[in-house]
Amino acid sequence: MERLSTGVPEIDKILAGGIPRGFLVAVTGEPGTGKTVFCLHFAWQGVKEGDKVVYVTTEESRESILSQASQFGMDLEEAVRENKAIVIDALLGRASDPWSLRSLDPEELVEIVLKAKRELGFGRARLVIDSMSAFWLDKPAMARKYSYYVKKVLSRWDFTVLAVSQYAVTTSEAFGFGIEHVADGIIRFRRFVRGGVLRRYLIVEKMRQTPHDLRMYEITVRDGVGLVVLGPSGERAEDVSLPIKVKEKILQAKRREEEVL
Repeated sequence: MERLSTGVPEIDKILAGGIPRGFLVAVTGEPGTGKTVFCLHFAWQGVKEGDKVVYVTTEESRESILSQASQFGMDLEEAVRENKAIVIDALLGRASDPWSLRSLDPEELVEIVLKAKRELGFGRARLVIDSMSAFWLDKPAMARKYSYYVKKVLSRWDFTVLAVSQYAVTTSEAFGFGIEHVADGIIRFRRFVRGGVLRRYLIVEKMRQTPHDLRMYEITVRDGVGLVVLGPSGERAEDVSLPIKVKEKILQAKRREEEVL
């Protein structure tokens, strides 16, 4: 099976070599967890490997995405000038801009993505949609239908897709369920506060045809570098949900039980 590098070697190892070609992978999580930085790595790796790269941004302007990429040493702006990549701006929706979405309509999204692919030429392609959630915020019940439509059409055009799904800060749940069921893979980004410091994590919850690592990994974002994997978190559900004193009592009770047996 041919796999595409994510641009982060440690994540490639978690995925047994990378993302299988032609897959649609949901990149899920709350704001500020590192989803966009991960997507930038994926897009930039495509530029370096000669893939056709299309990046759709719905919650930041094109200028913001290009500036953020340059912060991590990724010259996407030059790639755009050299027609190696196209960044489609769905936030500002300028009528004079040929690579701009005027409405958050899935059919218009597919139409402009295919137009970009024709512009870039034949060959293996990478697509980032950051985020898909924007297309169903006012009609969350349509999430699965829209996701299926996008996957069905774009799969014929040799795209490997990262589709971001935003999760709410308050509930840690998606704005409309559907893309997770349709997707071939799910890479979940999370965040917790430990000792008054924000820490970020990722876990591969699903990746078809892949013997992926099931552990949660702590990550960070470094200026000039991008997303860095620090290693397995070593945390369990009890570590996240229970106070230290309660955990200690549970462990003591378990040890006493084992001694009796």
